[in-house]
Amino acid sequence: MSEHSSKLSAWDGTALAVSVLVLAPILALVLLAFQTGAADSILALTRTTLGSSLLETMLLVVGVLALAGMIGLVSGWLVSTYDFPGRQWLSWALVLPFAIPTYISAYCYVEAFDFFGPLQGFLRLMLGFRLKTEYWFPDVRSLSGAIIITALVLYPYIYVASRAAFAAHGAHLTDAARSLGCNRAEAAIRVILPAIWPMLVAAGTLVVLETLNDIGASQHLGVQTLTVTIFNTWLNRNDLGGAAQLALLLLVIVMALLWLEHSIRNNKRYALPARGQRPHQRILLRGARGWFAFLITGLPVLAGFGLPAFILVQAATRQFKTDGLGGGMVKALGNTLLVSGMATVIILTLAVLLALAQRFTRSGIASGANRISMMGYALPGTVLVIGLLPLLGLFDSTINTIATSLDLTRPGLLLSGTIIAVVLAYTIRFMAIGLDQTQAGLGAFSRNMDFAARTLGCKEQRIASRILVPAIHPAIAGAGILVFVDCLKELPATLLLRPLNFETLATTLYGHASRGSFEDGAIAALLIVTAGLVPLVVMSRFLETSNRPSSEISH
Repeated sequence: MSEHSSKLSAWDGTALAVSVLVLAPILALVLLAFQTGAADSILALTRTTLGSSLLETMLLVVGVLALAGMIGLVSGWLVSTYDFPGRQWLSWALVLPFAIPTYISAYCYVEAFDFFGPLQGFLRLMLGFRLKTEYWFPDVRSLSGAIIITALVLYPYIYVASRAAFAAHGAHLTDAARSLGCNRAEAAIRVILPAIWPMLVAAGTLVVLETLNDIGASQHLGVQTLTVTIFNTWLNRNDLGGAAQLALLLLVIVMALLWLEHSIRNNKRYALPARGQRPHQRILLRGARGWFAFLITGLPVLAGFGLPAFILVQAATRQFKTDGLGGGMVKALGNTLLVSGMATVIILTLAVLLALAQRFTRSGIASGANRISMMGYALPGTVLVIGLLPLLGLFDSTINTIATSLDLTRPGLLLSGTIIAVVLAYTIRFMAIGLDQTQAGLGAFSRNMDFAARTLGCKEQRIASRILVPAIHPAIAGAGILVFVDCLKELPATLLLRPLNFETLATTLYGHASRGSFEDGAIAALLIVTAGLVPLVVMSRFLETSNRPSSEISH
């Protein structure tokens, strides 16, 4: 009995250690925000940039959520409800903008639509204008430009959720609504939409979190969001305390958002019959209506993926013809693979251990640790970094103090400004992705397998290594792909924690774009997008085959 209890406490100990890893930066951020002189910093920020930053952040979030929601809902409804020319291709192509990080899309749109871009240059040539004041053209470097560009990247969150919900429950609810005299559009708005509201709220929360986490796009487009203000307060004004206070404010906003999302989902539950529903049937749209549906669903793909990808390929081709890959690009690629690969291995290892701890112990400690570990993904990269900094500094100073007291050589910075700090930030931020996928894989196997193995004398470690982990290796592999791609694209944490002269693909691209020479980083951008395409194509084709109806009717 004691042996079994020790094993249980070992699982719980692992879960607690990971919980501390995620919670420590949050606690450190709170202490840093309330350090001596905090009142002076927050008063100075209130008088200068805080009000405008909060306003622009709110306008950006509301605008992105509204536009992304409209695009995602309309696209999901059309693809799941109707059949029209190109629908099969568009059903999976609509998720392709996921592959392009927001900051890369912003760089591409500025390259194409700015004053010195090809489109305005062509208009000036054709109309005989020379100065910007002689004509009007929409300014892509604006709040409205940021809303449109960000929404075109993030609408797939809404699209995937709404498409799955419409496909699963659309036929049943539409039949009920039409029996009461509603047409299909009214049924979608008045009946189906309220029923699938919890799924849409969850997807919308992800859209808001990604918008708040962005720094590259907002900064490049001239939008002074709260995240950009945190960045500038820390690096440009050298006020870490003020940056910590702003980061804490952003964290409070994120936590309030998550609480609101949880409350809405808990209070909006609908009982839908799991059996007895007729198979979902898509309506065939012919002629002009079919091509109109194609146009409506095709435009987001063209604007969110097609145009940025076209600009990237052109710019990367020109760069390759001029400079080739170059030693700097090869080194950046190697650095990216190194830190992303290290973080992916660590995350998958911890995710498997956490998932197994909850399965074997069923204790409150393991369950609580899993929920805490999920919090990391809700932390914007800038907030996470500011919380990590004092911890890294404390560890380094403690080690150096101990070395000095023992008359040993001071090791210097062991964590601060090293790739270990970058990997640690990746681990905390993306742990939720690996854990979610791993838990889903384990959930597919009954615990009766564990009980059967124990009757044959197998211990928990042997059950895990010989039965469960091999059984869920597809889920682990899928989690690894998702985690690796997210690490590869991460900009804020990498930018703020990397060692000196250590460049990844993301920071290389950011450096070139911030200097006004985006084309010099086009190959790095293209590599990031190409890596992001792999899991998206697999996921989108899976969604298409899993939601394929058994029959169709024409209209």
